[in-house]
Amino acid sequence: MNAITPSDNSNLGPFALSGPVAKPDPRKVPLRGDIAHIALAGRYFVPHYVVPMPLMVCDMGANMRAEASDESEIVYDLFPGQRFDVLDSNATWAWGCLGPDGPVGYVKTSELLDPFA
Repeated sequence: MNAITPSDNSNLGPFALSGPVAKPDPRKVPLRGDIAHIALAGRYFVPHYVVPMPLMVCDMGANMRAEASDESEIVYDLFPGQRFDVLDSNATWAWGCLGPDGPVGYVKTSELLDPFA
């Protein structure tokens, strides 16, 4: 049996501990330290992968913000009826994305509707 040398990472799989990796842009990749979009499984290692819950932006539209705060920077304007994939939420804010390639941010839960309800 051959030993794997530090320079040979070909047999270590996708999550080899081979050194630091670049942190992706949090506004473009639906990834946090605790969860990630299910489409990112195999690319990033987190404790939980989430199948998004598709919701719809209400008739007034909505602002996607960088943080869960009304004072936070608006990163994207959502139009009425647009799909927003929720990955995590509480009573006031939903964290999610427009797809696995972003953009990513927070939207007020009161500005989202269940299209199947």
